[in-house]
Formats: sequence, structure tokens, C-alpha cells
Amino acid sequence: MKVVNFLRKVKKMICTESEDQHSEVNMGTNVDIINSYIDSGFGWLITIGNNVTITNATILAHDASTKKSLGYTKVGRVDIGDNVFIGYGAIVLPNTRIGNNVIIGAGCVVAKDIPENSVVIGNPCHVLCSYDEYLTKNKEQLMKGPVFHKAFSEKTKAEKQEEFDLLSTFSGGYDL
Repeated sequence: MKVVNFLRKVKKMICTESEDQHSEVNMGTNVDIINSYIDSGFGWLITIGNNVTITNATILAHDASTKKSLGYTKVGRVDIGDNVFIGYGAIVLPNTRIGNNVIIGAGCVVAKDIPENSVVIGNPCHVLCSYDEYLTKNKEQLMKGPVFHKAFSEKTKAEKQEEFDLLSTFSGGYDL
């Protein structure tokens, strides 16, 4: 029986993008959820706007820390606006609103509302700059640094080595 329970846990960790998991989440169009956990037990409390990418992140609409002591679980809505990117390992907690045109950096813990047009980093997260400032800075860097015009999955070993070597002399570049 221990083996069966272990396999169920492994399956749950691996199969985090099932249609059933997101069935009650109110989702817009062009939403990419990549290897992420969306709180399926309280999916109806989660709204995700248009043009959103969520990468290896966790979105929670409940907090069970009070369940044993009070007999109730805290719950809250999560509203994610349009044109939002949620980075690797980020955690979005209940009772939060993420505005439109927001980038949430890798590893952020979102425990409060995020204003529109902002880039946030850290734990707890804080605003680094505006969305427009971030794009302007990256457009400028795009003109100066190396740009690689082939998707990473299509590169040969030699092309990967060339990119590796070139990036050793720059502080980053841009890839398809």
C-alpha cells in the first residue's frame, strides 16, 4: 500500500497540467500554464486574464494553516490580469490581485496586490521598475548584445557551444 500511495504522489507531481485541474478556473485566451500547480480545490476563486504565461509556479486560493485550530480553512480570490508573466518557482497566495502588464520574477512570493505595469522581484516581492521601463531597457540591450535566431530545441551541439562561448564575453543575450 505504501508503494501505491508513493506512486500516486509521484503522479500528482508529474501530472500537474491536467484539464481537470483547471476546469473551474476562469481563464482568458492565450494562457500558457507550464508545469505549474493551480489550486484545483478552489479553482472557482481564481481568475486568469488574457495573454498570461505561468511557468513552474504555484497559485493558491486557500490557506489551511487554520484548519486544525479553528476548524476552517482561510480562502481568498486570486485575480491575474492581462499580459502577465509569472516566473519559475513563484508562489501566488490567496487574496491577491495582479494587475495588467506585470512580470513576476522567478522565486517571488506574491502576498499582496501587484499594481499594473510593474515588474516585481524578491521574497516578499517588491516593485523593481515599471513594465515600460523594463521593456525599454531590454530593447536597448537587444540592439547591443548577441541575438540568436534559432529556437533552443533546434540548435546543433556546435551552435550551442558557439552560443555558450559568445555569452562568456557578454552579460547575457536573447534567444528565440
